[in-house]
Amino acid sequence: MSTITRTLTNLWRVGIKDYFHQLNYIGDTKAGALIGTDRFGNKYFENNEELPLRTRWVDYKNHDFDASQIEPGWHAWISYAVDKPPSQDPLLAYQRRPWEDTDAKTIPNYTLTRGAYKPYSTVKSKITMWEPTAVERK
Repeated sequence: MSTITRTLTNLWRVGIKDYFHQLNYIGDTKAGALIGTDRFGNKYFENNEELPLRTRWVDYKNHDFDASQIEPGWHAWISYAVDKPPSQDPLLAYQRRPWEDTDAKTIPNYTLTRGAYKPYSTVKSKITMWEPTAVERK
């Protein structure tokens, strides 16, 4: 959590609407420059006055956000792998490949759900379950 002076300063910078939006969705208040938006409508911000490694953040368009909703170029920028965002670097900018669908969509992350990938194995298990056997009493 941040200090009260930092919180009040950010309230003054971003306004009351964005202040409560940030508190609801990221749990903190941040003020920074809008760097760009991706094709899904996510907004990317940067503020170099923040603590190190907390200077870049994303405001997701959908409220049930998932990290798989970030494009690869923006992911590289937000994780500090590159210095220039995709809006300034043509190599990182999104280019539709011929095999991709024309509509913008993401594949959700199915980890820990019933739709998660589970490999099929044909190998006999090396561990057998213990089956208790009861001997008749005499």
